[in-house]
Formats: sequence, structure tokens, C-alpha cells
Amino acid sequence: MLISTASRFGVWCCALTPSVRLFSRSSNMAKSKFEYVRNFEADDTCLRNCYIVVRLDGRNFHKFAEQHKFAKPNDDRALGLMRKSARSVMEELEDIVIAYGQSDEFSFVFKRSSTWFKRRASKLMTHVASQFSSSYVFYWKEFFENQPLLYPPGFDGRVVLYPSNRNLRDYLSWRQADCHINNLYNTLFWMLVQRKGLSTTQAEDRLKGTLAGDKNEILFTEFGINYNNESAVHKKGTTLIWEKRDETIIKRIKLPNGEEKDMPVTRSRRRVEAYHCDLIGEQFWEEHPDILEDDNC
Repeated sequence: MLISTASRFGVWCCALTPSVRLFSRSSNMAKSKFEYVRNFEADDTCLRNCYIVVRLDGRNFHKFAEQHKFAKPNDDRALGLMRKSARSVMEELEDIVIAYGQSDEFSFVFKRSSTWFKRRASKLMTHVASQFSSSYVFYWKEFFENQPLLYPPGFDGRVVLYPSNRNLRDYLSWRQADCHINNLYNTLFWMLVQRKGLSTTQAEDRLKGTLAGDKNEILFTEFGINYNNESAVHKKGTTLIWEKRDETIIKRIKLPNGEEKDMPVTRSRRRVEAYHCDLIGEQFWEEHPDILEDDNC
């Protein structure tokens, strides 16, 4: 209810009912005597001139994969969903220059000069995590048509700063090496279980102490699998970057004589593109020199 009254200066003012006044006071809470509690907030501003990496990992994803019947050793539906969710994050936060993912993890690299959220680590991490998690749930049916989502997935995050191009490249190389090591192990492990009939414990015992060369040899001699011919997305993971692409659209143009005509119009747009390639060598970085910023800046 709104009651109009006249002040002695002849100016109209408004007196609000108690319920409305309560809402009004809460909106001004920041200027109240309670504002001092903001001093308890920690300063988590990331150092300048550093790449900010936000890395997400699936929480308890072994159980999640088991209950949602993920294929072993790799489920292309799950990998596609991770890729789609990561693309959604990059499209939301355009200061992410490159992202790399494998299995149930994804790393997002913000450019050195980024000022998003005033470079606050907590803001960056929570925004990435919430956008990724909500996208994962939103796009679930696109990849798992006949498999209902039994419960919400969880992802934890961390923020790490890398001051040089070499540091950042070594980080991405580390994650890709981890992808290769885990995929080689899992490929052979599930061959032993699914094709040889070994129990998971027996398969673990069989692989104890084996090196990469040993695993490759077992795959080839016992299963006829040349690991080099395995899918690149499984061996090397997924790299997402921004690239300009020309696209042609049909636009209706009005001619000088007043007639209208459909004409093809080509324009350049930035889009997130996916690669399944080597990040450890030099070729990728030579082909995409705009990803890294100059160390001397």
C-alpha cells in the first residue's frame, strides 16, 4: 500500500508500509553500520603479467561414470559433452585464449592482460566452474539421449599463475603427457578385462612395473592393436582456441532502382575451434603465434 503525504515545504513525498520499508532498508545494507564485515574478505587478486589457469576436475567421477554406464576405456559421448561445456565457458569468457581437456578435467588459460572480475581468483574460478557445470547438465541429453542424468555432477577448481610462456607451455605439456600415460594404461587394462576375462585386480597385477614400451608390446602381440593408430582425441586430448573463420550469409540488398535482391555476404568471425594435436612440440605454437603474449611486455 502506498500513502501520499505533503511536507511543510509543499513537496510531495511517499511513506511506505512497514513491509515495503523492510525491503527498502535491506537494499541499503551496504551503507549500514554492518559494512565493516567486508574487511574480513581476503585479497585474492592475481598477480599482473601472469597467465591465469583455472583447472576443473570431476569430483568422484569414477563413481559417476560407473553409475551412468560410460563406455570403457573411453566414452566419446562423455568426451563430447566435456568439449561442449568447455566451449560454452570460452564463449562466455572471451579472455580465455586456450583451453585443454582430457578425461574429466579441463584447464582454461586467461591471457596475461585480462582484467575480468578485477583478476580475483575466487570470482574467476567460481564463474568458470558454474558455467561449466550448468552447461554439462544442460547439454547432457544432446550426448546421452537414452541415459537419464541420475544426479548432478560435481567439479572442483583451482587457480594457478604462470609468469612465462615457457611455464605455461610446460604446464600444458604436463597435462597432455598425463593424458597419454593414462590412456595407454587404460586401453591395455580394459583389453585385459574385456577381452582376456581378467578381473580388475588381476589386470592391475599384470601391469605392475610395466613401462610404456611393455604396454605397447602387449597391446600389439596379444590384441593386434598398434597404439599409434588409436584415436587422437583419446591419446592427445582436446585443445580449444579462438580462430577467425570466413562465413557467407545471404542478405537482401536494396538496389538503386528500388528492387531487392538476395546477395551473398562474406564476413569474418571469431569462433572456438577444437584440435586433437600435439602441444609438446613446436609445430602447434608456430602455427598459432597469437595465443602467447610476448614475455618482454
